[in-house]
Amino acid sequence: MVSVLSNTGLVLLKVMVGLAIGAVSVISEAIHSAVDLLAAVIAFIAVRTSGKPADKEHPFGHGKAENISGAVEAFLIFLAAGWIIYESVKKLVHPEPVATPSWGVAVMLISVITNMAVSGMLFKVGKETESVALLADAWHLRTDVWTSLGVMGSLAVIWIGGIFFPGSNLFWLDPLAALAVALLIIRAAFRLTVESIRDLMDATLPPEEEEGMRNLILDRQDVVKGYHQFRTRKAGNTRFVEFHIKVDPHMTVEASHRAGKEISEAIRGRFLNASVTVHIEPCNGLCTKQCITGCLLDEKARQAIQKSQKRDVLK
Repeated sequence: MVSVLSNTGLVLLKVMVGLAIGAVSVISEAIHSAVDLLAAVIAFIAVRTSGKPADKEHPFGHGKAENISGAVEAFLIFLAAGWIIYESVKKLVHPEPVATPSWGVAVMLISVITNMAVSGMLFKVGKETESVALLADAWHLRTDVWTSLGVMGSLAVIWIGGIFFPGSNLFWLDPLAALAVALLIIRAAFRLTVESIRDLMDATLPPEEEEGMRNLILDRQDVVKGYHQFRTRKAGNTRFVEFHIKVDPHMTVEASHRAGKEISEAIRGRFLNASVTVHIEPCNGLCTKQCITGCLLDEKARQAIQKSQKRDVLK
């Protein structure tokens, strides 16, 4: 909500000043802030939706609402960048003077201070909650900080140049700065697109997170003889983990269930919002290729289990 309110104010301020002084760079920044405003509204809706608990129609929760919002935001940024490039090229071909560039410098300074503060808050909360939507919004605003600095710098050169070198033609810096704004936000949009689509496609968790989960399984080698079919994915800020573990075939149902529950709780204790599914299987010596890949027993131990299983069958 803070992001929505701050962007609303900046859009109005930039549009008024940009039109008043005829600076395409300031107007492009107004468009950039308008996209940020729309993105903040989408993020606001997405965060509220993803926070809803799982229900009958959505048994895995609503986490992917954040990923969808991220993809939509990226698309909007690409559109805004295209418009900025079009207007900038037109101004480069037919340069127009910028009236009162000092106004533009002032509004860009206000934009830098406001967006630095709001994006810092969004980064903090986004990282704490692992919210894709909030982090996307934070990146939008942080990009706006750098683009605003660039526009402010170009307008400051035009302003100072007009004071010390009257009659000098520095107005081409205005559309050039706008082009730089467009290239920077295209880069941000591409990165956001990759991150959003990655989770929509159910890609695995980062290698370091998977390694940490595997280590928690290995910590229970007193019970676990092996594991396989280890799969992970992420939706919003929820991690989904599932795997099969092999246990002593003579272990009671209660004991094997307790072991699986303890491993699940260990993973949930280390990783935020983890949904863990563990399938228990007997380690009966029938070592398939899939089973061997995650076997925690040496060859001698496997042969002993196979012999024990044969005796059980004969009995």
